[in-house]
Amino acid sequence: MLGVTILGNNSAIPAYDRHPTAQVVTLHDQLVLIDCGEGTQMQLSKFKVKRSKINHILISHLHGDHYFGIFGLVTSMGLFGRTAPLHIYSPAGLEQICQLQFAAAAMDLPFPLHFHVLTHAAILVEEPKFLIRCFPVSHRIPCFGFVIEERKKPRKIVPEKAIAAGIPASFFDALQLGRDYTNKNGETIANEQVTIANTSGKKYAFCADTQYLPSICTQVQQVDVLYHETTYLKDLEERAALRFHSTTHQAASIAVQANAKRLLIGHFSSKYEQLTPFLEEAKEVFPNTDLALEGVTYIL
Repeated sequence: MLGVTILGNNSAIPAYDRHPTAQVVTLHDQLVLIDCGEGTQMQLSKFKVKRSKINHILISHLHGDHYFGIFGLVTSMGLFGRTAPLHIYSPAGLEQICQLQFAAAAMDLPFPLHFHVLTHAAILVEEPKFLIRCFPVSHRIPCFGFVIEERKKPRKIVPEKAIAAGIPASFFDALQLGRDYTNKNGETIANEQVTIANTSGKKYAFCADTQYLPSICTQVQQVDVLYHETTYLKDLEERAALRFHSTTHQAASIAVQANAKRLLIGHFSSKYEQLTPFLEEAKEVFPNTDLALEGVTYIL
């Protein structure tokens, strides 16, 4: 399963019971945290997310509403007795900030903590069941978006056919890769007789704080769900540009150009109490749009 749970959907200042940016992506038996604004660990507890399953944390950029919760979360992981390694990916500077806090508190973590610096578009994690990559966006400081992609083997086994053909379970991995099976009598069973083409893996894209930037569409083409910031409504396009943010219509335009299947919008400015206008405006351009609401899990 690939799904995303929204922990925080507001911009710089918490308001109207909305929290700074944080999301958890579920990848089968693992969780990936994207951004870690103030209060993230409280939101993890509130929505019953198992922090012990978080092995990768992606920080888009070093504005406080996207990372001020990281030190508290990492500290709590240590207090809960974590021993598994934790990997944090961010633009340069976060390791030095955290190490200063650890030193001031005379803290020794009981688990390995690895920092990875984001500098350019790259593959960050490549595991058998998923892949994570990053790409730069346009903000006041270095800032990155992320794509999390489910990986599947090219063929899917039809169990009853494989069993009827006498193919042992130990060969099933090879079947999923497209190999034919030859039994002890020298008879070859064509792969197509016992498998079908697998469905493609799902893709989730997170576009962090950014000006309207059509060039990122090449990075997020045909994703199943695209999250894009919409700090402002369409009438404040000039303010959005000056502050390196996007509007509802701009986010929806990116979804159209990227041929995305679904759009989630968030990072709402604290000047707005009601979110319905965001949804209405985005749907004018891209109908299959949803608000990224806190506590909701969106299944891809």
